[in-house]
Amino acid sequence: MSSQAHVIKTRLPEPPPSAESLLATVRAAVEEIKAKDVVEIDVRGKTSVTDHMVIASGTSTRHVKSIADEVIKFAKKLGAMPLGVEGEREAEWVLVDLGDVVVHVMLPRVREFYALERLWTVGDQAQAQDAG
Repeated sequence: MSSQAHVIKTRLPEPPPSAESLLATVRAAVEEIKAKDVVEIDVRGKTSVTDHMVIASGTSTRHVKSIADEVIKFAKKLGAMPLGVEGEREAEWVLVDLGDVVVHVMLPRVREFYALERLWTVGDQAQAQDAG
């Protein structure tokens, strides 16, 4: 007894959104939920992990989690699924990895302690002064 194989037609996934469209989506999400002190850092040439980092602060653990959730919601509307989300339970520092853009949402004291902006921009000021 032989049965005929069923052919399932699948669509290839759309090309992933560009880094610029991801950045625009992240900007809209953090603005929508009123994140504080939002900073974008271009890390191309400094790491192979991502092209851009966005760092934002929330006023409480609930706000930090809400900002991260909003970023994920906006990214999904764009057709981008996060590669990973870390820190949601404690919500003092939530990382949302969107591939070309990694978003860090932190409580102000945690952000001050880890000083990611300084870590990823060290040497940039000297280069800017040399060029000027």
